[in-house]
Amino acid sequence: MALRIPKAALPAELRENMILQVGAVPEPVEVAWHNPPVAEASLEFGHKAGQWKTVDERLKTFAHMAVAAQIGCSWCLDINYFMAQNQQLDPVKASQVPRWRESDVFDPLEREVLEYAEAMTNTPTTVTDELAASLLRQLGPAALVELTAVIGFANFASRINTAHGIKSQGYADSCEIPLANRVGKTGLISKL
Repeated sequence: MALRIPKAALPAELRENMILQVGAVPEPVEVAWHNPPVAEASLEFGHKAGQWKTVDERLKTFAHMAVAAQIGCSWCLDINYFMAQNQQLDPVKASQVPRWRESDVFDPLEREVLEYAEAMTNTPTTVTDELAASLLRQLGPAALVELTAVIGFANFASRINTAHGIKSQGYADSCEIPLANRVGKTGLISKL
């Protein structure tokens, strides 16, 4: 699949800033820049969400990756593998997020967070009272609010990227975390 909307020219300062931050200009920014207010609002919200510190970074990253895997956003998985390495997260766990149900590397809290991310991503959502109550007991209300907002943002970003035809840019190629295979609803294994 090719980009459904062509890339827009970015201001030089923004382009340089993006290259300094992640090594390349992210295609989602180049596509969204056709409408700078939308692009800026998305970037600003993502930046603010990255500053929230009530929830452990590994839980937020794994949750975002679970959303991306479920929706099929290879770009979000790719950048989150890259970010996981930069955050010194366990590369084995990061590589297993798309197949977390079959994997035995996650602790019980991580598994519940991954389940919550998927339940929030389902249409309609399938979050149960029991799952929410368990996470509330373990994380507390402030952290559960933050985790829920992060998962909501992951849905926002993943759905926009897939609708625009944006695919992996190869960020994960620079780290030792391979893009994982995921068992799909048909039982077939697909590479994201």
